[in-house]
Amino acid sequence: MPLSFVRFKHARFSARFPETYRYSRSHYWMAPVEGESGLWRVGFTKFATRMLGELVDSSFNVKEGDPIEPGQAIGSVEGFKAASDVYCVMQGTFASTNPALQADACIVKSDPYEVGWLYATRGEPEEESMDVHGYIELLSKTIQRMADEGHGEE
Repeated sequence: MPLSFVRFKHARFSARFPETYRYSRSHYWMAPVEGESGLWRVGFTKFATRMLGELVDSSFNVKEGDPIEPGQAIGSVEGFKAASDVYCVMQGTFASTNPALQADACIVKSDPYEVGWLYATRGEPEEESMDVHGYIELLSKTIQRMADEGHGEE
């Protein structure tokens, strides 16, 4: 089923966010995998990829079947602009990493909502997860705060 998107624009940042996904305060998205009961994919939102820049590498320190919980550092990514830990936003068990990341980590930025997912889990999104409208409200406040503090969006 094709994704429907909600458009967002604030200052010099604009993006489209899948309407049916869940979102975290830490700028990850969570989407159930169609036809796979309890399986979810997790990735960075367009805002997160903008802050990180092009990804050049990723690694995970959990393996299939490991229990995971929200807030747990489960890996890391390295981009041209920054390196960052990857935090879990799901409660359940780790299912897999995206094998496509090893071939081309840049897909996280070029196609963040379908091909460029980071990892998959069996379980449920963190309790604080929000729908697209809640995330857009959070994002608007975040960008405004960054502008007020003098941080650029470059």
